[in-house]
Order: sequence, then structure tokens, then C-alpha cells
Amino acid sequence: MKKEQKSKLAWLWENMKGYRALYVLSLLGTILYNVMQLAVPYVSQKIIDLFLSGEQAAENLATKRDLFWELVVAMVALTLVRTTIVYLSCMGGEVTSQKTLYRIRTYLFDKIERQDMHFYATYRTGDLMTRMTGDLDAVRHMIAWVIRTIVESLALMGATAIYFFYMDWRLALCMFAIAPFIFLIIILFKNKVAPRHKALREKLAEMNTIAQENISGNRVVKAFAREKYEIEKFDDCNTSYSQTNQKTALTWLTYYPYVESFANLMPAVLLLVGGIFLIRDQITMGQYVAFSSLIWAIANPMRQLGNIMNEFQRFSAASEKVMEIYYSEPEIVDLPGAIDRPQRFEGRIEFKNVSFQYADGKLPILHDVSFTAEPGETVAIMGETGCGKTSLIQLIPRFYEPTEGEVLVDGIPVQDMKLHQLRKNIGLATQDVLLYSDSIDGNIAFGDSHITQEQVVKFARYSAASDFIARMPEGYDTIVGERGVGLSGGQKQRISLARALAVRPAILILDDTTSAVDMETEKQIQHSLEELDFPCTKIIIAQRISTTKYADKILVLQDGRITECGTHEELIRKKGYYYQVVQLQTGEQNAERREGA
Repeated sequence: MKKEQKSKLAWLWENMKGYRALYVLSLLGTILYNVMQLAVPYVSQKIIDLFLSGEQAAENLATKRDLFWELVVAMVALTLVRTTIVYLSCMGGEVTSQKTLYRIRTYLFDKIERQDMHFYATYRTGDLMTRMTGDLDAVRHMIAWVIRTIVESLALMGATAIYFFYMDWRLALCMFAIAPFIFLIIILFKNKVAPRHKALREKLAEMNTIAQENISGNRVVKAFAREKYEIEKFDDCNTSYSQTNQKTALTWLTYYPYVESFANLMPAVLLLVGGIFLIRDQITMGQYVAFSSLIWAIANPMRQLGNIMNEFQRFSAASEKVMEIYYSEPEIVDLPGAIDRPQRFEGRIEFKNVSFQYADGKLPILHDVSFTAEPGETVAIMGETGCGKTSLIQLIPRFYEPTEGEVLVDGIPVQDMKLHQLRKNIGLATQDVLLYSDSIDGNIAFGDSHITQEQVVKFARYSAASDFIARMPEGYDTIVGERGVGLSGGQKQRISLARALAVRPAILILDDTTSAVDMETEKQIQHSLEELDFPCTKIIIAQRISTTKYADKILVLQDGRITECGTHEELIRKKGYYYQVVQLQTGEQNAERREGA
């Protein structure tokens, strides 16, 4: 779902808010200093006609010497004024571009942060990083250089054309007869280079993605001794990007000689036609010099058209990707009239005939799932890999929407609640732990930055993390590397559990959180979870019988359906899937002993 998308230039103008006046002034300054470029040739023409080549040149030099010096001083003064205006105009454009870039990047990051899970399943991290960096730089360059250069070229060409036609329209027509051929070449160039800029941008995103994945997954690469393979893989991608970059750059070089050839015809036309007009006294020497000194004001903008078109196409490809994210909208949002529940939740969870299927999947994940977890209860979910356990718990904080049925918290459908309030009442710890490059204290207090040091220590004690933290060089101030590098899997899981507990949730969801800890530590954690100083409904995904046997209710999930439900003893007596798992983990004799009990 997306908002109505504006044109690229309208989108730029929208994000210049607060600096539009400055930008318009800088563009007006650009026009002004380019018009002032004509002043020097005009003054030069006057000096030549009055004091050098005119019929009364000697007399004027003798009687109007003050005028001569006034004209010379005017040339110098106009040059200084023009230089000042150029500086201020460039600064105005640069300030506007940087402020606009800051505004867009901030908005874009905010937009990415608020997206739903489907968004993150669709876009690669490297691609998003490219949009936040390289693509946004192309947007900044458009504001600071491309638009200003377009205005500069049009102003310079327009003012020069008016001046040429004012001096002699016939010679001016002869000079501008070359322009249509140059414009035709630029159009052909634009059609050729546009798809190449899009391809170049995709190659860059692909290369960034490979680099990002390899840097974050360097341990896996080293564990399998695949450095050479990954280097070759990156080299292939880098080579492809380099070749595409070269093709894009060479596209302009293919057309440039034609543009340059036509632009270089202008001095020849002036020499031939202007010379004839000068011999016939149809123009003065001063006018010829003025034409000659301003040929660059026509030829250079025409030469610049190729660079302008090239940069514009780069901006077009980049802004298209940025705007795709800018105007994207998450599918899971607060509904109009969402119920406001600022108070703490009771923690009652109910699934009513819930079925679920991923948007890009062909087969349903969950089928007609129904169960209830009363406030304060512990519900364990067990099942083979891929049976839908994680998908089920992700419906509670509304990471995804069920395709059928309802998920209710405290008797209210989760889609009728405000997302922020719903998720603030849920603590989530997963098997795959992400820790931030921050201190251990900062990671535990991530969900609530206002908790005290004493509370951080308390929650670390609940998760059996306090002992190993105390042994670290700087204790709770120890900086955790990216994604928790340097910590064991069990240590990361315990910090993750402490982080989930630190928000004092009404609902605690643990997705195989103790899979990497030893049995003694797991027992300590289980005891702590029973002794929490706040009421909490616990949903625990686990594969160990030692974790599930103390639950108030155990759900066995198979192929997306609940096939068994009951306490540990009840499920043992049924001799179904759960009974078989008990046999595998504890041995048949222990299972029989529990059955007899």
C-alpha cells in the first residue's frame, strides 16, 4: 500500500521546505551573474569602438579619457560583483541541498523503522543501505549542481542570444543554426544512457548486499574456509559493476565528439560569416569582438548538456529507488478508531480458529488454531521444525495478520489495539539473538532506557546472566561487539532474556531462548521466571522436556495444527508425539515411571 506519489521534481520541492526561498534566491543569483557575463563584452565593445577602431577613436581618447577609465573600472567592478554573486549562489544551493538531504534521510530512516515484517522480507539490507547513502547523494547532487547548472546554461544562452540578436540578427541566426543538431544528439544520448544508469544502480546495490552479508557473516565464512570463494564472488560482482560503470561513462564519450564538433563549428561560422559582414561594414569591429568573446557562452552550455543529461539520469534512477521507500506504507498499522489502552494489560491471550499463510507463500502455515492462555499462565509450545511455532507467536504482537480467525489479548482483537501499546506490553526473546554495539547495560535497558542500574542487575539475575557479567572486564559497562560478537550463544540468549524482562511485560514470549544454555542454568532461569515480581503470561517455545514439563499447558503443533493439548502428565498418558519426545530425551524407563505416577 502506497501513498500517491509525486513527480521527482515536485518531491524535491516538497522536501526543500524551510529553504525554498534561499534556493530560489540562489537560482535568481545564478541568472543574474550569468546575465552580468555580458557586461564585460559589452564594455569591451564600447572601448574598442570609441577608443581603438572607431573613426573618432583618437579624438575620443584625447577628450574623453575619463570615460575610458570609467569603462575600465566598470569592467573590474562588475567582475568582482559577479564573483561575489557566484559564491553566494553556490553556497545557497549547497546549504539547501544538505538540509534537504538531512530531511529526506531522517524521514527515510523513520519510514524504514516503522515498516512491517513483509517489508524486511522483501528488501535486502545492502539495497536499503544503498538507498540511504549513494542514492541520496545523487539527490543532493541534483539540487546543488544539476538544477543550478541547467538554470545557469539557460540563463547564459538566453541572455547571449538576446544580445547577439540585438547586435545583428543575421549573424546570430547563422550561429544558432548549429543548435538543433546538438539537441538531437543529446536526445539520442539520453535514450541510450537512461537504462544504463538504472542497471548501474542495481549492480551497486547487489555489490553492497554481498559486502554487508559477508562482513556480518564473517564467522561462517571462516568456519567453512570459504574466504577464497567469497572473494571471487565479490570480485565477479565488482567486475560486473565496474564494467557497467565503464559502459555508462563511455556512452557520453561516444556522443561527445559529435557535440564537440558542432560546438567547434561556431568559431568557424563567426570567422567566415562575421568576416564577410565586417568587410562589408555590416557590423563594427567592436561587435565582432563581442561576438567572438561570447561564443563560449553558447558553445559551453551546449557542451554541458551531455553532462547535465547524464547526471539527471543518474538522479532519476536513484530518486526512483528512494521514492519507492519514501512513499511506501506498512500494511500493519493502527486502524481508525483503534482502542486506547494506556494501562497495563492483564495478559489473557486467545486464538480463535486462526489460520495463517505468508503473502509470498503457496501453502498455509497454520490451520484453524484455537487455544487460550489465562493471565499468569505458562503455555509451552512444542513441535517439529517448520510446524509453525514461530509464525504462531508472531501473530500475538501483530508482526503478521492471520488470514482467518482472530487473535485476542484481554478479549480485544489485536488489530483493534494501538500497535505501540500492544507491543509495549510484550517482552520477546528469540533463539537468534541480536545485540547492539552498546554496553551490556544499554542492551538490557533497550526497551526502557529509564530503568535504574539496580533494576538492570535484577533482571540480569532473573536471566542467570549476572554471574558471567560480573566476571567481564568492565562489568555492565562492557561494550558488546556487533551482534554480540565475543559472547557465547548462551550468554547472548541470557542478555536477550534480561532485555525482554526489563520492560516488565504483561506477556512474555520466549522462542527457544534457553536452547544454548546448560541444564543447570536453564533450571535457574525457570525458577527465576516462576518468582518474577510482576504478573506475566508466558508463551514458551521449547524442545526440551525440562522446560515444558512445568508449564500450565502444553500445545503440540504438527503441520500447523494443534494435535495435543494438556499438562505434562496428561500428554504422557496420551502416548502421542509428546510422549515420544519424552522417550527420546529421558529414556523409556523414565517415561514409564512418569506415566505410572
